[in-house]
Amino acid sequence: MTSSATLHVTPCDDRALWDDTVKRLGGHPLQLWGWGDLKAAHRWSAERVLVREGSGPQARVVGACQLLTRALPGPLGGFVYAPRGPVVARSEADPERPAADPSPSAVADAIAAYVHGSRRAVAVSIEPDEDAGAFSLPASWREAKTPVLPARTLILDLRRSEDELLADMSKKHRQYVRKAGREESLSIRPVETIEQLDACLEVYRQTSERADFGLHEDSYYHDAFTMLGDDSPVWAAYVDDRPVAFLFMAKSERTAFELYGGMDETGQRLRANYALKWHVIREMKRLGIERYDFGGLINDGVTTFKKGWASHENLLAGTWDRPGPGYKLWTEGLPLAKRVVRALRRR
Repeated sequence: MTSSATLHVTPCDDRALWDDTVKRLGGHPLQLWGWGDLKAAHRWSAERVLVREGSGPQARVVGACQLLTRALPGPLGGFVYAPRGPVVARSEADPERPAADPSPSAVADAIAAYVHGSRRAVAVSIEPDEDAGAFSLPASWREAKTPVLPARTLILDLRRSEDELLADMSKKHRQYVRKAGREESLSIRPVETIEQLDACLEVYRQTSERADFGLHEDSYYHDAFTMLGDDSPVWAAYVDDRPVAFLFMAKSERTAFELYGGMDETGQRLRANYALKWHVIREMKRLGIERYDFGGLINDGVTTFKKGWASHENLLAGTWDRPGPGYKLWTEGLPLAKRVVRALRRR
């Protein structure tokens, strides 16, 4: 099995090459170039690195990782975070790759060594888009005390038929999906302009006030919409040409991921979120995407709604830190860590 010592990590400054690599290796949409650009426009910096087995321009790429860095005060340097990364080649996505060579842990170690060897970082924090137990790490890694995205989530297998997906829902969800889908006053269509997105953000503000959660400024959502481009589709349910519910997605070749969503009182009354989500699930399936990730389960009212869409839950690998100088102070003595992670959780 290949060790991290035989892997070479190099920066990637070519957007087309980067996105092609992430998609070819089955990576998560939060590893796409546009997501890094979004974060770089809002207090973070973004770096993309490729992991090759061997040296030289012809060496095979076996991993990739988009690294977001938040500058920290004084000697702490920075906090380096890989949202749903690193991306590691899997045999079904890359037929030329040997089944388990190199190991995911070797790729993660090589990336951590690259970061700690090139700058001062209080931690390299990774968040593999892999099932729990499938991404084992050596003792040099620590499970994060302040995880970012929740490991517990719900992921639909879109390779199943629509009938199979419907059968796996709760009885109530199937009824509401069908009933809302027959509502003549409700139409569902893509959001295509910033002006249309602003109307959805008004719905989002109403949702946040009702559910008591914080929002970014509007410019953040504008940037997500434009910087990810076709990889951040938005759909809305309309009544009389006014959005009553919306769903903001990020997608790669393999995975669709829910970013933001909400509905107003009219949308609640019509249960527009049922018709809307089922429409988006079917659209993602039509595009050939394999996985639909609901974006986490955190034991709130939204989680109750999400759990009705399938009879199972998924547990991902979680958030893991490779400590650097000042790590103990970062994790145990500074409220700054919680503020940084809280900002990330708002995506």
